[in-house]
Amino acid sequence: MKRNNIEKCRNLRKNQTDAEKKLWAVLRNRQMAGTKFRRQFSIGRYILDFYSPKYRVGIEADGGGHYEDRENQRDKLRTKELSILGIEILRFNNLEILNNIEGVCEVIEQTIEDKKMNLPLTSILSPKGRGSKENRNLLLHRERK
Repeated sequence: MKRNNIEKCRNLRKNQTDAEKKLWAVLRNRQMAGTKFRRQFSIGRYILDFYSPKYRVGIEADGGGHYEDRENQRDKLRTKELSILGIEILRFNNLEILNNIEGVCEVIEQTIEDKKMNLPLTSILSPKGRGSKENRNLLLHRERK
């Protein structure tokens, strides 16, 4: 599959927010549950802040703009479309990442461990995966209205 937006991804990696920098510091080099994450990874028309290809988990660090109605609707559509591709999206706001990185890490680790325990090996390795659960209402993940 040809990746789109390569130049945009590179620019986003060069201009990370403080929250993205902090989260990347704990995700990089397989520090999180031995899992490989990529940053600013393009999938279709979307760019995920962080993505684990093996477990098909995307992590989004949301700034203040994501709480406006229009952005909130876009986020819901994006999550739904990625879910159809078998990608589970975890969303954290920047303040959660900056002020409670331990709690954020706990949610991510638990999600990865759940994926390890619940998915057959062929589903983990398959490009199409098995489909994902609806967006979880995890410890720090809040479903926005």
